[in-house]
Amino acid sequence: MKKKLVSVVLALAMTGAMLAGCGSGGSGNGQENTGLADTDRVDSAIKNATAVEDSSGYVYTGEGPITKDGGKIKILAQTSNYSNVDIAKAPIVLEVFKEAGVEPDFELLDYDTYEAKVTPILNSGDTDADIIKIPDNDPNQVYIKSGLFVPLDEYFDYMPNFTKWLSDNPVEKAELTAEDGHIYYVPGTNVADDYQPCLMYNQVWLDKAGMKAPTTLDEFVELLRYFKDNDMNDNGDTTDEIPMSIMAEFLPYMFGPAFGLDLVSGFQADDKGNVSYAYEDSENYKKYLEFLNGLYKEGLLEKDYSSLDRDGVIDRISKDLTGVAYDYSWAMSMMYSNVLPYYDGTAAKAFVGVAPLSGDSKGFYVGRNSLAGMFGVSTKSSQIELAVKFLDYAMSDHCQDYYQWGIEGESYVVNSDGSREYTEKGKDNDWLQQLGINPAFVLPAAQSVEATDILVAEWHAQINRDLRQYIKDPWPDIYATSKESDTFNLYMEDIQNKVNDSAKEFITGEKDIEKDFDSYISDLESLNLKEVIEVKQAQYKRYLKALGK
Repeated sequence: MKKKLVSVVLALAMTGAMLAGCGSGGSGNGQENTGLADTDRVDSAIKNATAVEDSSGYVYTGEGPITKDGGKIKILAQTSNYSNVDIAKAPIVLEVFKEAGVEPDFELLDYDTYEAKVTPILNSGDTDADIIKIPDNDPNQVYIKSGLFVPLDEYFDYMPNFTKWLSDNPVEKAELTAEDGHIYYVPGTNVADDYQPCLMYNQVWLDKAGMKAPTTLDEFVELLRYFKDNDMNDNGDTTDEIPMSIMAEFLPYMFGPAFGLDLVSGFQADDKGNVSYAYEDSENYKKYLEFLNGLYKEGLLEKDYSSLDRDGVIDRISKDLTGVAYDYSWAMSMMYSNVLPYYDGTAAKAFVGVAPLSGDSKGFYVGRNSLAGMFGVSTKSSQIELAVKFLDYAMSDHCQDYYQWGIEGESYVVNSDGSREYTEKGKDNDWLQQLGINPAFVLPAAQSVEATDILVAEWHAQINRDLRQYIKDPWPDIYATSKESDTFNLYMEDIQNKVNDSAKEFITGEKDIEKDFDSYISDLESLNLKEVIEVKQAQYKRYLKALGK
């Protein structure tokens, strides 16, 4: 029924990429950035923004309606990631339009293939949409350079909600400010330190093994061997146990930190601010590959790990065949524990999240950048003022309350002490999705820790709170100068392809780590990695300067 099994609140596409937050690019006007972003223009626009009459004589103040004349807003965006949800007709989404006083006109492309389908549309300019959800946060400012989107700061008089949000979030404001000093997108936001990917164990299997959750790589391998050799599911067969079921995209999350590597972000900086590429670490990355190759040889990392998807993991858990998983935290109770044949709502019969593994280095978990789901107003729109105002209203605190909680009396109730809780209907995931909770596919929605805490099992929410201490900030989103963007775009794709292909070859033994690793490092150097690192070093220095460090 579901295209992708994702959480109610954390339903944005996961970042399983190694190179998160490598923003670069420029407006193409020849200006060079001298700070994290040239925020003077934006600061001035925010400071001087005042509510003014639009071309029809109406003054929008941040609340609905946004116009006295009505109208229709066309939005090019995604379908829901749930196949049984028509997000264009979801009550929450429709309520936002109703209160705004305009009608929706959606052009929705398939969730799974959105980037592939919308990119050529944007490149050709062949759309009459007023508002467009860009597919990839425009990290290299390709669409900005092409003049596809309106500089929103020129319309800040019509954007009281957005200007307040920018004032309250200076780092995100700087990250959103392009090389030319303008802001082009209104973002949704992720929770950065909560419900992030983590290691999970089947607590029933742990108890049967008489072991506690491992804290080191050595303890972890010992546990996997025990799971592999014993009848953990009590079906009389000691050969059907799969020690762990891990999607390939999560191997860098799970094991990189134990070797002192942030393989999730790819680029990392030491305490002196020196930037390096984690996949070029000739000592620690080699040890990481050797460790995974050892798991693969023993059958502790299954042979078809590279093709395993979330549906496959869930199927194995539902049949009580595996003892270890690694995924976004929301899967813990909402997708993994609840399919166990013996789950009773308690942590004792669940897949539970634990602290990261340590090796030569102390383990950590990599958080996410907060910006996600960018929306821009098309320069081809015939009603830019109306589109700008709707986008502003759609990201208001009032609308965010809809996105996070739904409709009062339907999905949640307010208690006498002011706290909230979901209704029985609101606790039904499918029903809540059909209501339109977290409609990040079509509107700039912000994720909520509070709403997620109430939605998941209490033991799950407590584990999330316990795991916060292990979260490390990812590589920051930093726009680049035009020259830096050119360098990054020219070289990084080949580098990333080399890394991805080589990792699989080394882990499976197709290539011998001892014989071929030095050649791998040489290949990276020949692909001009040095120039890319110089770009990242320059960006990171600007980032530290902008933060006063």
